[in-house]
Parts: sequence; structure tokens; C-alpha cells
Amino acid sequence: MPTTDSVQMWSVSKVYGVGARSVTALDNMTTAFRAGTFTAVMGPSGSGKSTLLHCAAGLDRPTSGKIQVGDVDLGALDETRLTLLRREQIGFVFQSFNLVSALSAAQNVALPLRLAGRGPTADQVNAALAEVGLAKRGGHRPSELSGGEQQRVAVARALISRPAAVFADEPTGALDTKTSHDVLGLLRDIVDRHRQTVIMVTHDPAAAAYADRVLLMADGRITDDLHGPRTAESIATAVAHRQERAC
Repeated sequence: MPTTDSVQMWSVSKVYGVGARSVTALDNMTTAFRAGTFTAVMGPSGSGKSTLLHCAAGLDRPTSGKIQVGDVDLGALDETRLTLLRREQIGFVFQSFNLVSALSAAQNVALPLRLAGRGPTADQVNAALAEVGLAKRGGHRPSELSGGEQQRVAVARALISRPAAVFADEPTGALDTKTSHDVLGLLRDIVDRHRQTVIMVTHDPAAAAYADRVLLMADGRITDDLHGPRTAESIATAVAHRQERAC
């Protein structure tokens, strides 16, 4: 039977370098991300949160351990098949938007499916743009859109293939407070209405408060796993307590 977890990680380690100069970015980590949930991953610089995202999304291979997206073991895939899986089963939203400047919003949204050899219909693209509130902006290029609109295009691009999981790396880092709330509210709404799985790396407790679950990381390990509705203040307090315990 299909798993109820979109992403699973078993005893995953990631070590950069060798010998005395080696750095352990992930240290024997085991966790899972349930389908249809919104998880925020937090931690200080160097805690391993971005490495977790990169390994779980198939952008980087772990040194050891097993990662599964849906029912697919990433370790069993060669680079070509891994690339295809990322295009079809994984969505990405980055702080810098990563839109192609020469393409319109609609063309940017269609790009993942075109690269996967599955040309989307105009109706599919229009529906994806309407989902993020940009039904009338499909013909505009990124330079003609605000930062918030560009990030909405990136969200639509991440969702058009209905992926097993969307990975968001500091998605509001380049946005002002109001626009950040709009984008986070959009992600929350997509999780609630479409049972989409979202895994977001963030340093901002206010952003993490939109999530169902908050993972706190330090030294390549999960130090706290917070479930249920949280306020920005309670998350900031948990982060502060963790930092105090680490001192």
C-alpha cells in the first residue's frame, strides 16, 4: 500500500570532506514528513537544515542512510532518473525565486512539465496561476512583476506537477512583512485545500508559525520536534531555550 509519508529518511548522514577537515552536516538523522502537512525546519547557521532539504529533495546525495520520496528510494536512482523524479515528484520554491527572466510567468510555470517531456495545456497553466492569484498576469515577464508576484509564480511552478512534496528554502527571505504573510498564507491554504506536503527551511519564527510541525536542528541532528499550532512567540521561546541548553 502507498505510504502515508511523502518523504522518509532513515539514519541519514552527510559528511563533507575527509579526515581532520571533514564536516558532518547531517548526523544519523531519522525522520518523516507526513503527506498533506506543512513542516518548518529551523536552526542556527551550520545546523544542517539546508543540507536536510537538499538531501531529502534529491539535490544532494547523503553519505549514508536511506531517503524515500513517496515509494521511491532515491539511492536506487542514477542521475538521469533522479533528475526526472525531481521534475515530476518534487517542487521547489527558493528565496531568489529562480525564474527564467526571458520567459513569461505562464512559460515559467509550464517549464517543469516541458522539461519532463509532458507539455501542459493552457488550461493547466492558467489554473495554476489562478490558484496563486495571478490569473491575469500570465503574459508578464518576471521584471514586470513585484517580488511577491514572482514568488507566487514560483509557487505555481512548484505545484503544477502535483508533486509528492514541495521544498521551500527561505521562501520569504527577500520579501517584506506583508508580502511574506501573503505567500505563507498561500502555502498554508494549499496544504489545507489540496493536501499538499510542504517542507520549509526558515529562520523566522513568524513564518514557522504557519506550519503544523516545527523541527529544530543543531549540529546535524533534530533537537526538538514541535507539533500542533504554535505562535511566533512560542517558537522563538523554544529556539531560545534550545540555544541556552547548547551553551
